[in-house]
Amino acid sequence: MQDTDVVVIGAGAAGVAAARRLGGTPLTVRVLEARGRIGGRAWTKEVAGLPLDLGCGWLHSADRNEWAAIAAELGFDIDPTPPPWSRPAFESSFPVADQNDFRAVWSHLHERIHRASETAPDRPAAAFLTPGGRWNGLANALSSYINGVELDGLSVRDFGRYHDTGVNWRVVKGYGALIETCAVGLDIVLDCPVTRVDHSGTRVRIVTPRGELFVRAAIITVPPGLLARESLRLAPSLPDKLEAAAALPLGLADKVFLHVDAPDRLPPETRLFGAIDRSATGSYHLRPFGRPVIEGYFGGAFARELEEAGEGAFSRFAIEQLAAHLGHDIRKSLRPLAETAWSRDPCALGSYSYARIGHAEARAVLAAPVDEKLFFAGEACSRHDFSTAHGAYRTGVVAAEQALRALTAPVDRAGAAMP
Repeated sequence: MQDTDVVVIGAGAAGVAAARRLGGTPLTVRVLEARGRIGGRAWTKEVAGLPLDLGCGWLHSADRNEWAAIAAELGFDIDPTPPPWSRPAFESSFPVADQNDFRAVWSHLHERIHRASETAPDRPAAAFLTPGGRWNGLANALSSYINGVELDGLSVRDFGRYHDTGVNWRVVKGYGALIETCAVGLDIVLDCPVTRVDHSGTRVRIVTPRGELFVRAAIITVPPGLLARESLRLAPSLPDKLEAAAALPLGLADKVFLHVDAPDRLPPETRLFGAIDRSATGSYHLRPFGRPVIEGYFGGAFARELEEAGEGAFSRFAIEQLAAHLGHDIRKSLRPLAETAWSRDPCALGSYSYARIGHAEARAVLAAPVDEKLFFAGEACSRHDFSTAHGAYRTGVVAAEQALRALTAPVDRAGAAMP
């Protein structure tokens, strides 16, 4: 564990972006990653010869997403097929008239939230639901997929700031594989969790089970729950950081992948809702990329309930819902490939951040540098692109540039940094 100028804690999208930005500068950089792999919540796992994105899978706002440009640079193929949520769903599970009705209700809800997003006081997005509305359950399900939390836990102020161009593409070989390839050539130490960052001295002391480092600056990119629980302890403690991290928990979105032995029995690539009258349901992407696979999606409280039910619960539930729409014989063709449990991942504690009601400003507090020695990045630090890998990328670049300015600023003859 040789000392270095800058240590980046975490090799997810933000950490990789920060280390790349500092490449070619006078600063030496090392990335310390707790997991045995690169990518964080971007994770492509090959199962039965198929690259499955167990974490983030869509290049959201792809027309301005830095990862799309990096994909082209690295030779990764991009699939620009419009996402299933932008097209009509499978009709047998959701009649067209009902789809149109729900789409109008959701659009109206979205507009009301955005109009109210900068007016005081903040409030839960559920305040804009029609009491007893027919589509309230499905609207909550949709919020749990998008935000990892239902509408009663979603800050109108925070959600209204999210920027989305509406362009969504996919990486054929996997988003996680793209980020992992992007990290090639970086100095990354895997299986090396940081347990303490002591910033009391002139140099920052980084404590890990594999030794200690003394560095000029640290860029911290871990999910906020690890700071709030002090799994990574800051010394001296920074109460404002702990409070901000606690105000930005990670919501939960989980996936299940099922192999289809007879894919021709399925309709062409589309989306199928397991149920349309409740929030406790899965949403299923049939044959993504034309592959013999069904990708199921679950969010919020229901995802947590299925996680707690143990291994295989997502698959069992998904197969039952799919059989109800595609015929009971489909069970014979469905074989579980993989399922996630992001809230049980000790390096994540969830999927992506949301702000608690009244705490939208916590993102700026979490992102603020400390004493030109500690810098913070990750999707939770992004005001407008939270919950995305490109939001994480941008905050990583910003943190790297902040560190670069702090450590390479010219000094005057008295030894003080010049403006």
